[in-house]
Amino acid sequence: MIDSIVPTHIDSEIDTMIPATPVGSPVIQALFGGTFDPIHYGHLRPVEALAQLVGLKHVILLPNHVPPHRPQPEASAQQRLEMVQLAVQDNPLFTVDTRELQRETPSYTVETLQSFRQEIGEQSPLAFIIGQDSLQTIHTWYKWEALLDVCHLLVCSRPGYQSQLSAPGMQQWLEKHQTDSTHTLSQKPHGYIYLAATPLLNISATDIRHRHLQGLNCDDLLPLSIQNYIDSQRLYKK
Repeated sequence: MIDSIVPTHIDSEIDTMIPATPVGSPVIQALFGGTFDPIHYGHLRPVEALAQLVGLKHVILLPNHVPPHRPQPEASAQQRLEMVQLAVQDNPLFTVDTRELQRETPSYTVETLQSFRQEIGEQSPLAFIIGQDSLQTIHTWYKWEALLDVCHLLVCSRPGYQSQLSAPGMQQWLEKHQTDSTHTLSQKPHGYIYLAATPLLNISATDIRHRHLQGLNCDDLLPLSIQNYIDSQRLYKK
């Protein structure tokens, strides 16, 4: 069961938090990866809020093909790609990159980030967006120690997760790299962690799949275009 109702608009909550972006500051290229099975407002709205907080002009969505740390998606790679494209087709903040879907092997974040780094050069700011749940387990990721050598980490709030890291040594790692300065993120190419006060939306793709199976309303959880697509493809009917 979903515990909270998603607000229709978040602009009024975050207008007063939008930082002044210095003229001539480098543009941060930001990436947001996920299984997106299906994509929903819990993915989109915190990232939209983060974009206003940090001054992001562009966020690239990266659907995973073979996620290494979780069960395989129920929807096919093509179906998940089409849902992501539908979700952002009228939102100029987002574009979609398919490089991970083109792999037959597991998608490791550090390798994807390294491929972007090669494309944009060593001095351009690059950021990877994650949730607090992922931050808690980031020490289990493949070559996680190399992530901050390639990018910044922008962390969205998640209900039920603390900003303190519980794994041994990880809180010290967080404090060493944490910054509250959005200016630093745009002036440095990598190396910092920013904990963003984004809206707490208690939505998960697992809950949506369960609700869809039970015939329950999902209007507050994901765009109507995605619901229609799910119905047309007869997804999540097991």
